[in-house]
Amino acid sequence: MKGIILAGGSGTRLKPLTGVVSKQILPVYNKPMIYYPLSVLMLAGIRDILLISAPGHLDMFRRLLGDGSSLGVRIDYAEQKEPNGIAEAFLLGADHIGDDQVALILGDNVFHGYKFSDLLRRTVEQLDGCALFGYPVQDPWRYGIAELDADRRLVGLAEKPGEPRSNIAVTGLYMYDNDVVRMAQDLVPSDRGELEITDINRIYLEQGRAHLAELGRGFVWLDMGTHDSLLEAGQYVQILEQRQGVRIGCVEEVAYRKGFIDAEECRLLAHEQAGEYGDYLLDLVGADRVPSRRNHAEPFATPTGAGPR
Repeated sequence: MKGIILAGGSGTRLKPLTGVVSKQILPVYNKPMIYYPLSVLMLAGIRDILLISAPGHLDMFRRLLGDGSSLGVRIDYAEQKEPNGIAEAFLLGADHIGDDQVALILGDNVFHGYKFSDLLRRTVEQLDGCALFGYPVQDPWRYGIAELDADRRLVGLAEKPGEPRSNIAVTGLYMYDNDVVRMAQDLVPSDRGELEITDINRIYLEQGRAHLAELGRGFVWLDMGTHDSLLEAGQYVQILEQRQGVRIGCVEEVAYRKGFIDAEECRLLAHEQAGEYGDYLLDLVGADRVPSRRNHAEPFATPTGAGPR
């Protein structure tokens, strides 16, 4: 399966923060926003990823992530000149997808939950058509909503309905078989001039090939389109990390735990970081082998022969 991160748009609702920087570069507590969707694709075992963004923002992502090799993945880049809808990602990424399945995630989404990696792995292995991920919300009229039958099977989709038939929002993570490229090519822009992802999902639903995985208790889904939601996401990450000592969206840790990089490569990445973030990575691979700053009075230096990656 290939991966696509759609990090386009101008972040209008977040101005003036987004006056000179992409929304997806903004910090969510101690990491750039883009780390969170990237970590989700990596948790799903995806190592070939296309990042789509506005032309003026691509250099920022290239400087931050490079070609992905330091994380044991491959990251390519593509321009979305105008925000013409989520489904345009499959047209811009057609060559990247090739004959494979694809997972698309929006660049301003945070997902976190117990055994989320297991759920992603099972979804990839069992994919038959289209897999959506639903999350209960208190204001369903603001989202694309999934309608379920008595057996919790997906039977309908509505975009920001005036009278929602459920409170299950369709999140910004989608998985598809290769038919999605052809479907996207046949789409007609909606009244607002965009290629709508909901139109693709409805085609799969009509074919009986759309399935919904519910993210219920124990899961958190946040999208960061406003100042309040950006602050809320940062506070959530801060509280959980400080209380539990874990990291959310730490791409270096995911790369190490998934076997994309080894302990030595993870240690080299740790030495490129400052403060607690680097210490966390060092502890992850064994502080007895490479000293952690918190255990020594003097800051550590890069080991001989271990330069920047």
